[in-house]
Amino acid sequence: MPLSVEALDHLVMNVKDVEIAASWYERVLGMKRVVTEPRPGRKVTSVHFGRQKMNLRPHTATQEQWFTGRAIAPGSDDLCFLTTSTPQQVADHFKSCGVAIEEGPGEKSGAMGVLVSVYCRDPDGNLIEVSSYK
Repeated sequence: MPLSVEALDHLVMNVKDVEIAASWYERVLGMKRVVTEPRPGRKVTSVHFGRQKMNLRPHTATQEQWFTGRAIAPGSDDLCFLTTSTPQQVADHFKSCGVAIEEGPGEKSGAMGVLVSVYCRDPDGNLIEVSSYK
């Protein structure tokens, strides 16, 4: 039987400052910060949302400290998060948090159909899309 991937469990984002990134994702996107110590001396900060999590990896960590992709560059990600909020509620929330809207609301193509998306950037410059299905 061939391999078939069915879901995304977690992703790792390289960040300049874990504290700043975690605070932003908590404050702006309502994610929950969790700090674990998977092995002695290695603390991992992640932000949880729905059934997923995003680990925040300090860009200064070595491959020995944190095995990851080869081209480590904070600010090079483009992520889309789903919400049940309306696009206008997302835009209003971003404005209330002092977060500049890069684009939107506007229609985009999602994995399951047409999305209405609002874009902003996180503290590292990653493009963050917050969307809801029409």
